[in-house]
Amino acid sequence: MNLAGWVEKWGRAEGERTAIAFGTAVYASYRQWAARSRVLAGNLRTLCRPDERVAIAMTNRPEFLEALFAIWHAGLVAVPMNAKLHADELGYIIGHSEASLILASPDLADAVARHRRTIVTGSAQWDRLGRGDGIDVVERRDDDLAWLFYTSGTTGRPKGAMLTHRNLMAMTLAYLSDIEPVGATDAKIHPAPLSHGSGLYALPFVATGAKNVVPEKGGFDPDEIAALLAAHGNVSFFAAPTMVSRLVNHAGFAGADHAGLRTVIYGGGPMHVETLLRAMDLLGPKFAQIYGQGEAPMTITSLSKALHADRSRSRWRDIMGSVGLARSNVEVRIADAEDRALPAGEIGEVLARGDVVMPGYWRDETASAQALRGGWLHTGDVGAFDDEGYLTLKDRSKDLIISGGSNIYPREVEEVLLRHPDVLEVSVIGRAHADWGEEVVACVVARPERTLAAAELDRLCLDAIARFKRPRDYVFLDTLPKNNYGKVLKTELRKHYG
Repeated sequence: MNLAGWVEKWGRAEGERTAIAFGTAVYASYRQWAARSRVLAGNLRTLCRPDERVAIAMTNRPEFLEALFAIWHAGLVAVPMNAKLHADELGYIIGHSEASLILASPDLADAVARHRRTIVTGSAQWDRLGRGDGIDVVERRDDDLAWLFYTSGTTGRPKGAMLTHRNLMAMTLAYLSDIEPVGATDAKIHPAPLSHGSGLYALPFVATGAKNVVPEKGGFDPDEIAALLAAHGNVSFFAAPTMVSRLVNHAGFAGADHAGLRTVIYGGGPMHVETLLRAMDLLGPKFAQIYGQGEAPMTITSLSKALHADRSRSRWRDIMGSVGLARSNVEVRIADAEDRALPAGEIGEVLARGDVVMPGYWRDETASAQALRGGWLHTGDVGAFDDEGYLTLKDRSKDLIISGGSNIYPREVEEVLLRHPDVLEVSVIGRAHADWGEEVVACVVARPERTLAAAELDRLCLDAIARFKRPRDYVFLDTLPKNNYGKVLKTELRKHYG
């Protein structure tokens, strides 16, 4: 099936129902969205061949959802990109995915237009894209590619997780089964990037003919979120733990009326139990946790609202520190270095399999074979089950830094810093941060008789990678600690500077 059929279905059955809101205003009914999707798809088919990739370079706005479903409607493959990435990083994804067209918002047009033909929202070309007779939804097989989800790899280069229509359908059904049922009066607001988790979780709300709401400010603003709760009611939204912390500590949001809030789905990084307790004291048991990754889109384990609410359980606090139980349509196990299953209580790598797991990485057979060996997705995360089946993550893949819900791989930052002619060695580690979970710290060794300034290195990073990846602190050392094989001992660096 083609997921775009959901818009067509509700456009016929419940055409006057609000499909997309922009702030508090109606942007499109389902009838209007379905009609526009048909026309956009028809024009996309004149520009692209079947199965070609179309990149989406947009900050959060209603046109993002229009573009996503029109691409699917036309039988094409969407490549949503993180709007916070550096222009060179966006260029890499565009080139690697072999995208034939880019649909961009005005604020990102200059960053991507030099890489491929670009149509900018609000432009005359965009207006022409929305005019014409349109086409029917193009038939797709369940295993046809729908979304190339670019996620950082251990080499520092992002990898494109291939998500099929089957994968995204499995994710949608798991949401409705394990997180919450969704009905016509429910709304999903998007303060987090549509290019990643928030956009993925727009799908259950389209599948059921509910409402998706894009904030007018295009991102995370506690005061606007409070206003949207009151305006729409029955609101759910996805938030990284750092966003939850910021909401709780924001006086305006804390003092607002929260009656319109239905559910906060949190994930993308560790949630400190104390932060969760403060949030629940403020908002009530309206929280559900998900654990997943781009390779199994947002769907490995979950911690339900009912479990959050049941403080009478003897191990309730321990359970709140876990990432919950395996999802309804996913098998999860803990394995040792030889991929042998481990019993409860023993620590190993988290493995998952099911219809939600990607078939592989785009144009990377080696990485695909490594990640999916034995028929299981190897997440790179380390954890353990308890006797009741709750999974607790003990660590991320050994070097991964998670800051503000975003994954940062140290090698990518290290390679940029090593471009400086006076840098001899560098090792990047994560350091705990009260608001962001972790912050990036660069431990740097200068070449003999050279001196380095943090400002120089900061500028180098800002010119090459996304702002959120740059180090927040630089530690200048005479040498880096190493073992007998010459490998840098990051454990020692974390002990002293992490």
